[in-house]
Amino acid sequence: MSTRRSRGKVAVVGVGSVGAATAFSLMSSGVASELVLVDIDEEKAEGERMDLSHGAYFTPPVNITTGDYEDCWDADVVVVTAGTNQRPGETRLDLLERNASIFEEMIPQITEGMADDSVLLVVTNPVDVLSYVSWAVSDLPAERVVGSGTVLDTSRFRHVLSRACDVDPKNVHGYVVGEHGDSEVMLWSSTNVAGVPFDAYADAHLGGVTDEEKAEMEREVREAAYEIIERKGATNYAIALATTEIVEAILRDENSILTVSTLLEGEYGVDDVYASVPCVVNRDGVRNVIEHNLAEGERAGFERSAGVLAESLDALDLRE
Repeated sequence: MSTRRSRGKVAVVGVGSVGAATAFSLMSSGVASELVLVDIDEEKAEGERMDLSHGAYFTPPVNITTGDYEDCWDADVVVVTAGTNQRPGETRLDLLERNASIFEEMIPQITEGMADDSVLLVVTNPVDVLSYVSWAVSDLPAERVVGSGTVLDTSRFRHVLSRACDVDPKNVHGYVVGEHGDSEVMLWSSTNVAGVPFDAYADAHLGGVTDEEKAEMEREVREAAYEIIERKGATNYAIALATTEIVEAILRDENSILTVSTLLEGEYGVDDVYASVPCVVNRDGVRNVIEHNLAEGERAGFERSAGVLAESLDALDLRE
């Protein structure tokens, strides 16, 4: 494990519901020594800065400022949450055309002066496609352009399984891969509870789990965002916590394994697409991809999911 120290500056670009919740989560975690809030609505950014700063008594020390794109250049991590929101009934990919045009204009301004060791973390949906857009329109190497991917979906998956098994989510290990969206794939073949394969655990303690019950668990994970958006208009708290988890892995050089979205160059048989897979994440961004030995259905599902993302990229005419 590396002992490299970090400067600890994080820029949050876009302080809507997700950006503001992320800033709050980062402040509460103590992972950053400096936060800079950037938004085209400068009054909104200043209001969020004031509100956060008034909680300084209750958190580890952190200097919170507002700024513009140039204030991102010396940040260790730039978290991008800017863009239009997903509306009730919309899929994440429905957001693509609106947010892609925003990113094509915004990202070069953020990255043109970024330090060589800075990491760009994309959270805005559709995150896999916009991560590719960010990489394509910047001069950053792919490992330093990271998408939040299915880190949240993986947490949702573990939550659903932990509730079914009546155990702490920390003792459930399983991954969601592919698109952060409708085509994502749950890797049941490698899912376990305290090291015991899930099916074996279910047989021993739950009287078994049927394929129909698994399908319902998958539906709950895939449709979670839609249900939340229908009820409250947006998702923000859990994605803020997931984003903080990724930022911590970067700033603390943790070499944590997280299902972030990264450029695949032949891994899992997929090329030239950003998709979510288990990756080692550290101060350099994505150190490497971890390839699972997928079951036949899982591999087919992952290839379909990558195909969905490739079609979206082709529609934007970004790939050679």
